[in-house]
Amino acid sequence: MPPARPLHVRIALLLALALPCTGAIATPATVDPQAERALIDAWRAQRVAALTSDNGWLTLTGLFWLKEGDNSFGRSADNTLVLDNPALVAHCGTFTLRGHTVRFTAAPDGAVTHDGQPVGSLELSADSSGEPTVLASGTLRFFVIERAGNLGVRVRDLSNPHRTGFQGLSYFPVSTAWVFEARFEPYQPARHIRIINILGMEHEYEFPGAVVFVKDGREWRLDAVLEEPGDRELFIMFADATSGHETYGAGRFLYVPLPSAGRTRLDFNKAYNPPCALNDFATCPLPPPQNHLKLRVDAGEKRYAGVPAHRS
Repeated sequence: MPPARPLHVRIALLLALALPCTGAIATPATVDPQAERALIDAWRAQRVAALTSDNGWLTLTGLFWLKEGDNSFGRSADNTLVLDNPALVAHCGTFTLRGHTVRFTAAPDGAVTHDGQPVGSLELSADSSGEPTVLASGTLRFFVIERAGNLGVRVRDLSNPHRTGFQGLSYFPVSTAWVFEARFEPYQPARHIRIINILGMEHEYEFPGAVVFVKDGREWRLDAVLEEPGDRELFIMFADATSGHETYGAGRFLYVPLPSAGRTRLDFNKAYNPPCALNDFATCPLPPPQNHLKLRVDAGEKRYAGVPAHRS
């Protein structure tokens, strides 16, 4: 990842990209249907490959929030953190939280490894610091995540039935009518908005501006997020009139390129379900109220058939 730029530099970059055409009209893009179909087919194949990989969302099988002090972990019901999985022994070890530091101490017969070597006691890096420290027990992989200042243990199972029994994804038909040459309207300064995730936790996101497009004779706008310094894309969380019906109830996600000369390509054929539509152990942010469209976006990914309807 490139070194972090100061906030004023990042905002200046976005303004430089956006300002020349902020008064222009957002218009549908001129798109070759065959080229769009090929682009979306390739994008869908990459998405399925990522979902079904060892690090894909379909492997998640547990999420445990840590309390200050010792948090014993294992299959037995007398542990603080209980995961009934045959890959765990009854008492696997203990996660000790002290302030903002987590250390794992394996039980004598815990059968836990790190990089293929048995673990005795090891301080763990969380995902917020970059690559987390990953521990293993059989088909399980577990590591520390940080969300809104809270530290927890996320568990993957490489043999998770959600992964091995993956039913594939369903989509609306690819349509060039849902591809737009959108206008980018920068916020001066960038807005910082607290977003609630599906667990009720709040996190502050940087919104450098809004993506504006025209559909059914009127303009629609979606606030966009710059997730990390140096990103070449903006992240959009949105809900629409299909949410809770054909599509996942909490909304969908979408990425667009950073604007150039005040424009960006907005392709709703790439709208996709958040991870929480696929399992119970994700921590997805929810679309802000201003990104709830009173419009049917019948493009992109539909509700996943492999998760019961009550999940939406």
